[in-house]
Amino acid sequence: MQQREPSASESYFWPSVWAIGLHVLVFALLFVSFAMTPELPPSKPIVQATLYQLKSKSQATTQTNQKIAGEAKKTASRQTEVEQLEQKKVEQEAIKAAEQKKADAAQKAEEAREAAEANKAEEAAKAAEAKKAAESKKAEEAKKAAEKQQADIAKKKAEEEAKKQAEEEAKKKAAEEAKKQAAEDAKKKAAEDAKKKTAAEEAKKKAAEEAKKKAAADAQKKKAQEAARKSAEDKKAQALAELLSDTTERQQALADEQGDQVAGDFDDLIRMRAAEGWARPPSARKGMTVTLQVNMLPDGTVTGVSVIKSSGDGPFDSSAVAAVKNIGRLTEMQGMKPSDFNRYRSFKMTFTPEDLAL
Repeated sequence: MQQREPSASESYFWPSVWAIGLHVLVFALLFVSFAMTPELPPSKPIVQATLYQLKSKSQATTQTNQKIAGEAKKTASRQTEVEQLEQKKVEQEAIKAAEQKKADAAQKAEEAREAAEANKAEEAAKAAEAKKAAESKKAEEAKKAAEKQQADIAKKKAEEEAKKQAEEEAKKKAAEEAKKQAAEDAKKKAAEDAKKKTAAEEAKKKAAEEAKKKAAADAQKKKAQEAARKSAEDKKAQALAELLSDTTERQQALADEQGDQVAGDFDDLIRMRAAEGWARPPSARKGMTVTLQVNMLPDGTVTGVSVIKSSGDGPFDSSAVAAVKNIGRLTEMQGMKPSDFNRYRSFKMTFTPEDLAL
């Protein structure tokens, strides 16, 4: 902390107090010296004797009296002189004592003044030393303050450098994290794009396969229909010819045989039509089997489909029922003999996801 330098009035305050105190001490000593002055003895009165001549006395008596009076007068005069000398001596001694006291007081005052001046000089020296010490302390404090300021500046600069470096490190780390995240995002996106592309290609491939399968199924269906139609016509013609040329028993046997053949052809046709209208559910698995009860009219119209033995999977059972219902009507069954159609009026059908076998 910087020490305040004393002003001029503050520098002369204590010397002034000491000077005033010294003067008060001198006056006190003078007062005491006068108070202690011994009292002078009171002066003795000068006795003057006057002799009066009485008329009634004689001349001798008068002379005697005059002589006595003269002697007395001389004696009184000498005594007066002695007393005056003694009084004068006393007065001189008193004056001398007073002067001695005055000299002593003056000496003491001088000594006090010299002591005051010495004290003043000492106080001035002390004040000078204190001022010098204060100035030195002030300079030291100023030096320390400057050093502290320099240290604070250096510390602040170091902190700013550290903060700047930390910010640069943080930015660098953030940039690296962002770069790493961007690379991970790009990698993830590439993987997702590849996955989507693979899925799209698989879907496209599956769609192509489905289209190919459907085209093959349509061709097979058309071929089967044509073959069934031609076979039916051929069989009908052959049966008719045989019936016309053979015996009744022979005609009946041939009819039964041809009826079984025709039934087998219609079983294949029903299976093929159900496969065309079947929508495979996601839960369908290999090995599933559902048994359906199918009802039809003589014109080939499907009138009812129900589950008589479930596969254990509801969606698969429902898809099988819908596939048979979607057949609608088999126009190929029109014109069948009642004896041949009787087996299709109400029959059981086994539905599987592999081959849709009857």
